[in-house]
Amino acid sequence: MAQPTALRERPEAAPTIGDRIDRMPLTPTHRRLTAVVGVGLLFDTFENNLAGTISKVLQEDFAFNGTTLKLVLASAFIGQFVGSVVLGRVADRYGRRRAFLINLALYSGFSLLGAFSPNAAWLIVTRFFAGVGIGAEQSLSDCYLADVLPAKQRGRYTAWAYTLAFCGVPAVGFAALWLVPLSPWGIDGWRWLFVLGALGSAVVWMLRRNLIESPRWLAANGQERQAEQLVARMEAEAGTNTAPPLEQAPAPAAAPAAPAPAARLRDVFQARFRRRTAMLWVFCTLSVVGYYGFGALAPQILAAKGYDVVTSIGFAAVSFLGYPIGALLTVPVMDRMQRKQLVALSATAMALSGIGFAYARSATLILCCGILYTLVSNIFSTVSHVYLAEQYPTAIRAAATGVAYSLSKLSAAALPFALLPVLDTHGPGVMFAVIAAAMALLVATVLLLGGRTTGVSVDRD
Repeated sequence: MAQPTALRERPEAAPTIGDRIDRMPLTPTHRRLTAVVGVGLLFDTFENNLAGTISKVLQEDFAFNGTTLKLVLASAFIGQFVGSVVLGRVADRYGRRRAFLINLALYSGFSLLGAFSPNAAWLIVTRFFAGVGIGAEQSLSDCYLADVLPAKQRGRYTAWAYTLAFCGVPAVGFAALWLVPLSPWGIDGWRWLFVLGALGSAVVWMLRRNLIESPRWLAANGQERQAEQLVARMEAEAGTNTAPPLEQAPAPAAAPAAPAPAARLRDVFQARFRRRTAMLWVFCTLSVVGYYGFGALAPQILAAKGYDVVTSIGFAAVSFLGYPIGALLTVPVMDRMQRKQLVALSATAMALSGIGFAYARSATLILCCGILYTLVSNIFSTVSHVYLAEQYPTAIRAAATGVAYSLSKLSAAALPFALLPVLDTHGPGVMFAVIAAAMALLVATVLLLGGRTTGVSVDRD
């Protein structure tokens, strides 16, 4: 039976800003934004691995006792906890771009001040405030890329950003190997590492001044005209147009839409989000046990095996080559496999390769297990960042993600206090057994509570 005329002629609902972004092919703007975000993340990874890489040098230079060393290693992560929570709320309330500029300015300034540390107290304080700046970098980057990238390309291009980002880990390892034995112009080599991080992030700050604001964020905050202009420009680049025809466009509102209310922490406990919030909080708390348990403590582990400071840094630097390789390996599989399954597989591989590293005796086996560990841990890390940013809608994405991500920073801050005594008392084998147990609990949580997100719009509830 034929449809009534009124039903046949009724126009379809106009596509939203999010719909139009998800239907778009990749444009030069998408690629440029991914590259700029990736370069910023490079200095985040440089920062996160800096203190751990040169921890033995700092311990000798300042004659740290055990407690002071733990505070130095933990201070940046405590700052990152604060930055993740505070700047995530800034990003949801005032925009992703503005939060990006604030976090890099803080990191650059205090990292530079850290280079002039005359004592341990100065170093701890500057590391804390540098951490506040860098703390939101990864969660902001994840949310921004989730906002601007089309659904079917989101995982792959975020993986490209993190491939660039994780070049920062071997960069800090080889820079330390080069500079630590030297004193250019009479200044300790480790201080130049802080200067390099600060100057690099200052350059990124200049690049990010030209970032566009997230169209999804603009639309969610009553700025439809600006969102429309940005999306139309990207559609023109791609040679597509998913905007509704003029006769289907909705009538203009009598008054501009009011900005969305400030994101609230209690929003993540709504019935529709409760399951994923529980999963993410457990996931974020445990993920760094495996990830930073190796990256921050590798030189300490090698020292426990009897290697001197420079040799330990050299082994760690070569092992760190696995970080960008692992991120690169996620590019072809990220959008072809469910994220939670890839998280589970890579976390299991981390546990097994970590135990191999702990019990390795020869230099060759140490390097092979170290590279394998960093490689699979960065498959894990890259997919984790994409998965984390896919859990909440635009209005609360940065704040909710920032809160979850902040738990990883608290966990990372506790790691030196939890794992160094195990390493000192029982050795690398037992320490990696603890890490493996944490990874097993993480895998069970993600498989039982995690949802399917690959190729799905981030605007879903």
